[in-house]
Amino acid sequence: QVQLVESGGGLVQPGGSLRLSCAASGSIRSIAAMGWYRQAPGKERELVARIRGDTTNYADSARGRFTISRDNAQNTVYLQLNSLRPEDTALYYCNADIVASSAWHPAAYWGQGTQVTVSS
Repeated sequence: QVQLVESGGGLVQPGGSLRLSCAASGSIRSIAAMGWYRQAPGKERELVARIRGDTTNYADSARGRFTISRDNAQNTVYLQLNSLRPEDTALYYCNADIVASSAWHPAAYWGQGTQVTVSS
């Protein structure tokens, strides 16, 4: 069974920083892309950043402030959040396209979410 577990959320003042982590565990054959999405109250879930190999892509709102990185040996993806704004407040979800040991094709897995609140 494959599991994604996020950590690192919290309450931060505007202009502050946080680092989110997401570790994939279980019977994993391979991991393709990993990424972060967020969902604010009353809004749809949206892509924040995604990484596949050495290729990254960011939402316009994240570009220049957030940085996604990945430790392949640890099956972990990180999201460094800098210059945080109140509008960044949301539940941040980790997502990964994983080929489980029992499968031959990737499936999308989601973490449970970690709350980021930006407020003074």
